[in-house]
Amino acid sequence: MLILSLEGFEYENLGQILEWSPTVIVQQDIYELADSLAFKIDAVITHDPNFYAQENTRLIITDTDPVEDAFKFLLAEQYSAVNVIANEFVLKDYALFVDDIDIVVFMGNKKIFPVRSGFSKWKVAGEQIQILHEVHKLHTGGLRKLEDHAFETEKDGFYSLTFEQPFIFIAELI
Repeated sequence: MLILSLEGFEYENLGQILEWSPTVIVQQDIYELADSLAFKIDAVITHDPNFYAQENTRLIITDTDPVEDAFKFLLAEQYSAVNVIANEFVLKDYALFVDDIDIVVFMGNKKIFPVRSGFSKWKVAGEQIQILHEVHKLHTGGLRKLEDHAFETEKDGFYSLTFEQPFIFIAELI
């Protein structure tokens, strides 16, 4: 789990993710908060090679892009998936890594993840789906358009997305 921010994130949802005892990586600026919540922190993303952390906590030294450096660390350690907790979603932070690692971003009350054309998923009627960037030739099934990039499932059942690009990121409400 990569924690970039806990701002606006429900701690109850955090507890559910932590039940699986994941490797926990945090940014330096939220290290003290995470430590005060009694997390076992496995690594800290920091600019400071002398940063003081819990015993056996690794430092991921970053120069310019903490998210990219965290993903490079995860890939070097052969992780196949990562849950990210953030207070903003910036497509460029994740787009380079979609083919290399399964990514789920939790932001506030949203779960964000990449999908490939032909994606389908079962949902109950009235669930909202948001597409987080421009999509070329988007076709939907089982969805009613609410506004640009926002949809709602029409009925209980599968919805589907097809498009002409390698992947898109969508958001569902938690």
